[in-house]
Amino acid sequence: MSSSERTVETPRGPARVRVTGPAGPPHSQLFLGHGAGGGVDAPDLAALHDAAVDAGVRVVLVTQPYRVAGRRAPAPAGQLDEAWMAVVRAEAVPELPLISGGRSSGARVAARTAAPLGAAGVLALAFPQHPPGKPAKTRAAELPAGIPTLVLNGDRDPFGMPEPGGLVEVMVRPGAVHDLKKDLPGTVHLAISWLRRFGWAR
Repeated sequence: MSSSERTVETPRGPARVRVTGPAGPPHSQLFLGHGAGGGVDAPDLAALHDAAVDAGVRVVLVTQPYRVAGRRAPAPAGQLDEAWMAVVRAEAVPELPLISGGRSSGARVAARTAAPLGAAGVLALAFPQHPPGKPAKTRAAELPAGIPTLVLNGDRDPFGMPEPGGLVEVMVRPGAVHDLKKDLPGTVHLAISWLRRFGWAR
């Protein structure tokens, strides 16, 4: 296993990436983005990172430019997408299947940009279906129905849970809220099993 950290210039300022390669040839590459006010060291992202690397996946943790600049309030959606796509295009290995992923806001970015980036799949942790208390403001259309997508959400998440449809699978985590800390090993196991199903992990 090898790991490196570096800055990537984007149209929205510098982003930061932490790239970890597995022991042996990688089966795929998984890009992971963070939540709106958090970072790439969130417990669910950290656990998924470690398990995916162990399963033969090259993992790239992406810190958005607004967080690199020290701001907690997220940039507008279009700016997040623009920065994310610049990072993925700069850091992706062309011959490896690309899995676009993240938690919460990062999951939304990964889903919205999956098609233009040519992603083979989307892995969404705690996808925020709607703002708390506002179920009518649905974000379901952001999920790419034509790309294999796994959503892992807690059944007590105040941001709600999307419905499965097309190639979008939704796996419910009983008793979990938005941070997905409850039975985190079980959640990570489901994610790795899904990657293995498509040959993206060993």
